[in-house]
Amino acid sequence: MEKRNLTCIGCPMGCLLTVELEGGEVKSVSGYTCKRGDDYARKEVTHPTRIVTSSVYVTGGAIPMVSVKTANDIPKEKIMDIMASIEHVQVKAPIKIGDVIVPNAADTGVDIIATKDIAAV
Repeated sequence: MEKRNLTCIGCPMGCLLTVELEGGEVKSVSGYTCKRGDDYARKEVTHPTRIVTSSVYVTGGAIPMVSVKTANDIPKEKIMDIMASIEHVQVKAPIKIGDVIVPNAADTGVDIIATKDIAAV
């Protein structure tokens, strides 16, 4: 039986979790104080995902860069592909929060969106 220790990021409590696996299948999760901890542990050891945050260049804007993020979580193994898909992206101001900057980034079905308003100058 394999054991993995995790710190839950489902809420601010930061519970210390122990996941027992057998043959790649979760047999038990302990240490959580809420359902989110159990859900997080099971997902993290079988199919980890992440929200990716970064920034891209802005032309004609009040500031030269805008913060961006994936609209939803993506498979952890796609992080570098996501970063490569925005590496040379430049957007023209004005930009509004939620604007799609890169649709279907790295063929994940997830868009990269702006997380800040940028006025044109």
